Amino acid sequence: MKPSTKRFQPWSIACLGVCVALPIGCTSPLLLTSSSSGGKEARTLAEVTPEPERDDVLLVKDVSKPWGLNYTTLEGVALVTGLSKTGSDPPPSPQRAALLSDMQTYEVKNPNMVLASAETSLVLVRCFLPPGVRKGDRCDVEVRVPSKSETSSLRGGWLMRARLRQVALVDSTLHSGHVEGLAEGHVLVDALFDGQTDKVRESRGRVLGGGIALASRSIGLVVESEQHSIRTSSQAAAAINSRFHTYDRGIKRGVATPKRDDFIELDVHPRYRHNLVRYVRIIQNIAVSESPVDRVHRLEQLERKLLEPNTAPAAALQLEAIGKEAVRVLQKGLSSGDPEVRFYAAESLAYLDDATAADELARTARDLPAFRWHAIAALAAMDHVGAYDALERLFHVSSAETRYAAFRALRMKNPLDPLVRGRMLGDEFSYHTLDTTGPAMVHLSRSRAAEIVVFGQNQELAHVDFLYAGKNILLKDSGDGRIKVSRFAPGEEDRQQFCTRKLDDVVQTLVQIGGGYDEVVEFFQDAKRKECLAARVVVDALPRPNRERRSAADNPSDEPSSDEASRNVASPLPDMFRENASPGGDVHWEDGERTSRLSPDISPDAAAEDDQGMWTRVKGWFRPG
Repeated sequence: MKPSTKRFQPWSIACLGVCVALPIGCTSPLLLTSSSSGGKEARTLAEVTPEPERDDVLLVKDVSKPWGLNYTTLEGVALVTGLSKTGSDPPPSPQRAALLSDMQTYEVKNPNMVLASAETSLVLVRCFLPPGVRKGDRCDVEVRVPSKSETSSLRGGWLMRARLRQVALVDSTLHSGHVEGLAEGHVLVDALFDGQTDKVRESRGRVLGGGIALASRSIGLVVESEQHSIRTSSQAAAAINSRFHTYDRGIKRGVATPKRDDFIELDVHPRYRHNLVRYVRIIQNIAVSESPVDRVHRLEQLERKLLEPNTAPAAALQLEAIGKEAVRVLQKGLSSGDPEVRFYAAESLAYLDDATAADELARTARDLPAFRWHAIAALAAMDHVGAYDALERLFHVSSAETRYAAFRALRMKNPLDPLVRGRMLGDEFSYHTLDTTGPAMVHLSRSRAAEIVVFGQNQELAHVDFLYAGKNILLKDSGDGRIKVSRFAPGEEDRQQFCTRKLDDVVQTLVQIGGGYDEVVEFFQDAKRKECLAARVVVDALPRPNRERRSAADNPSDEPSSDEASRNVASPLPDMFRENASPGGDVHWEDGERTSRLSPDISPDAAAEDDQGMWTRVKGWFRPG
């Protein structure tokens, strides 16, 4: 974070509204003018010269920096059971000793015999708790076997309850903290979605929503004044609370609480719950103290900056930080001829819950892929019915990313909404059928929750010779317009059921005969591969980094165009669309990539990168200017 040239002196708090800026080199840009003649000279000068651009207002970011915006990595050793003779007995190691100790606390009988079974495997577990996480929140869990394990596959396995802790490498020794999370659930191997069956992908996977946080994590601001004082933090907190408040048991209260002379704790405003980094950026752009006259001048200056594409992003943030007073200025940005200016204005209006933002954001999501995720997240933050209608209309476009992003936004906004609620099948995954007019599509999820979303009702399979849904379920045409679904499993009685060709009926029959999310996913992939299903089948249509600005009409396939200049969006990816299994987008397992601290091949350098990588990426969003 760049050091600010502005310094906030506690003795000047009472007179901020009547201070003037001094030349560069002075201790503070804000001092009280005691000479009446000096004030007169200044007014006379203002009468004969144009007023300069005012950029001397003291903002929260000039006296503080954000704290607590890093992801916390939790790790542990656990046991996967229910394997089909693909497990192994782990060799002697610190991981085995740790697992045996954990099994004893759960009073597992004959733990060594359990570990020796081919139906179990020792695994390493990892999850990332996001900033601002609340007790009880869920996240994805990564699972893999150690590098020297003889386990050939985790397919079909169940992760037994694992205790997760922060682990640090200090002086070549591993140190672990208190239990901060738990993990448990069905393991989905990477090979299920990658379409490859090599050992690496078979021996690693994830448990969707299988992690649970045992404690909340706060976020806040660290006061960076030359002289820390309660007055400084109190003044900044008061400015924040004049802009943001929440309700605690029906009682209105501000979001900022000065805890010490150098720290302000922040509650998360509900409107920014799925875009935490933006929330802190808005708070940092709040004026610590500003007179009504100065506010009018600043609004005029920000209006000019908003209409310039190069300065529009920063101007929109400051206008959003001002609040309802800035709505009139932001609405002028919607009339700009530049699509980026219109987007930044609409995005800020959305977080101010202004209805005029909805149509522009929907147009941005449809036509400008680089801004798509931010536009849809902004629509989800609005309470106005126009935003709901705009998200629903995006179900009908051709882009898979846009359609699924709109679905996720509505589902996270209100999971009980009849439009997106769907139904649970087999207590293992949710199934949603949407009545849409766009191209038929099936979306399979491999993050956050096991779910299948079908865009387009009354879809049917074409002629079926035979299809597989995993190793034990076979689908064949019965010859009378129906499909026979058979399940063969060692040691179990064979089962058969008949169903129609309708997609919904086939999926429900697969679950009734004993199939789970794995088997249904494999059925869709096999049906598409054998051209028995006309619908497009998509896996996790989530954001990809370094998107290029382009027109969706020119390239409807969701792939970036290579002949256009890359354009970065001036804000980070909203939390709503971030993969919480690997939030940074570049943290992976071993085999030439970064390794877990619980891996025996760990290097101290890699551990340091894991600790600092996410914060290094995030803190750049909060630099002054």
